[in-house]
Amino acid sequence: MKNLMYSLALIFLFVGMASFSLPIEDVLKSQKTHIWFFSSTPLEDITANNYKATSTLDTKTGDVVFSVPMQSFEFEKALMQKHFNNKDFLDTKQFPRAKFVGKIADVSKVNFDKPGSYNVTVEGEMTIKGETKQIKKPGVITVAANGIKAESKFDITLADYGITFQKGKPASNIAKDIEINFIGEYSK
Repeated sequence: MKNLMYSLALIFLFVGMASFSLPIEDVLKSQKTHIWFFSSTPLEDITANNYKATSTLDTKTGDVVFSVPMQSFEFEKALMQKHFNNKDFLDTKQFPRAKFVGKIADVSKVNFDKPGSYNVTVEGEMTIKGETKQIKKPGVITVAANGIKAESKFDITLADYGITFQKGKPASNIAKDIEINFIGEYSK
């Protein structure tokens, strides 16, 4: 009986030690995101906010994925939101999500175990309204005790994604190039 108790104690000890030596999860998830865009013309400035995007970040490989529900952008004016979602602009019924699939090109510059801010380059494929384009943009990864934050700010040309206006109010009220901002908070 004593040998059985000793054997069980050793098994529990080895199992306990093994569980402490398992690596921490490398893939972080963010469900606390803020993506917004800004368009400025002499006639009107337009800002739209989206807090519904999700993202994953693999700290080992640098792989990054964003999924953005397009109908979740919120505008100051209801008419702007209606125009944004309609068939002539983003056609969000046919193209309900935008996505980015890429990686942090210089992930080795980031020490995910050491607090600090790290300037990085993110590259990959962005898909909006069914159009996919290669992009390469700057970003900042901030490592803190309570988690990791990724930020980026860059411009895109709407025509690259099949969004064009030849006449009417949208042609004069919406900039040809818009500013995109992203902040994602990842849990460790």
